[in-house]
Amino acid sequence: MALVTPEHEEIRRSVRDFVEAEVKPIANDLDRQNKEIPEHILKKMAELGYFGVIFPAEEGGLGLDYIAMAIVTEELSRGWLSVGSVMTRNIITGTLISSNGTPAQKKKYMSKIARGEILTAAAFTEPDSGSDTASFKTRAVKQGDGYLIKGSKMWCTFANRAQMLTVMTRTDPDISKRHKGLSLILFEKEPGDDFMPPQLTGSPIPTIGYHGMRSYALQFDDAYAPAENLIGGQEGRGFYQLMSSYEAARVQTAARAVGVAQAAFECAVKYAKQRTQFGQPIGDFQVIRHKLAHMAVEIEAARQLCYFAASQKDTGKRSDYEAGLAKAFAAEMAERVTREGMQIHGGYGYSMEFEAQRFWRDARVLSIFEGTSEIQYEVIGRRIMEQQG
Repeated sequence: MALVTPEHEEIRRSVRDFVEAEVKPIANDLDRQNKEIPEHILKKMAELGYFGVIFPAEEGGLGLDYIAMAIVTEELSRGWLSVGSVMTRNIITGTLISSNGTPAQKKKYMSKIARGEILTAAAFTEPDSGSDTASFKTRAVKQGDGYLIKGSKMWCTFANRAQMLTVMTRTDPDISKRHKGLSLILFEKEPGDDFMPPQLTGSPIPTIGYHGMRSYALQFDDAYAPAENLIGGQEGRGFYQLMSSYEAARVQTAARAVGVAQAAFECAVKYAKQRTQFGQPIGDFQVIRHKLAHMAVEIEAARQLCYFAASQKDTGKRSDYEAGLAKAFAAEMAERVTREGMQIHGGYGYSMEFEAQRFWRDARVLSIFEGTSEIQYEVIGRRIMEQQG
């Protein structure tokens, strides 16, 4: 049975029309200027339902499957990685609330998150704790009818423009309990580069690529969140809640990688047809044709692995193995494919005036965020040993 239906392909055509009209014409200039995604793009994405593609209609979403989510993400990322990535934050927070939230939390937040009326950001990583989630030190101390959050977070992308941060905190001060002492708290804020001093301050982290959204180092200093914002209403469940949500995020990251690689491939094909050397288009040379062929093989392999992982997620069963396979392969594939795209462009591939270098810079982050490749291989390896046992 085919994983991708005619309905899925209609979704692809619709998203591609949006990207061709609204995103591609501005992406390269905004990237070069290190500008953020324009507000009108975010509003249009919300109107089209992209933030809530996988959430059921009763929660304000489109009620589509994970393959549809992957296709939407792929096509958006084909235009600009940041545009395909901004919805990741709402998917993470939304799946956390939809799967683990209290009835009151679902009623208060889900429809707004699914419709893009609330944009969120994930405050998980800490300066001394990246992949080692269980060692997080940011504290949430119960006081009155809420929590005071204190500590540092790193790589909180879109933190300035988000209306809500999903914060991993330690509600049990005994750090020896590691993951059993962690909880997720929803912290509401006003969007803006100034944040909320002195309770919450942030400073942008310069990056070589992945422009369009800024990543921040955050400092919480007794920032208040009401107790009803503890996801699920029970302390000590945050780590387990997050690990399940990461499956969706990793499928989505694999789709982002496919989109970036597809853009690089299309750009390289176009250049190979236009650029002439020795009296003929460079695409007539076998070495260039073979580069393009290898790129096409890798992209399609990653795309199908991504759709397979999405189909497994749609079953409702544990799918960290499949999501890990797709994320690890697609992320590393994107690095290889975008490098070859630059190579086909020759010296122009190194010029900021051509798109090829943007795809290469953007692709480099894919094997780092949402769990590094090394973490993916550890997840995959553990599941292999469990299955063989």
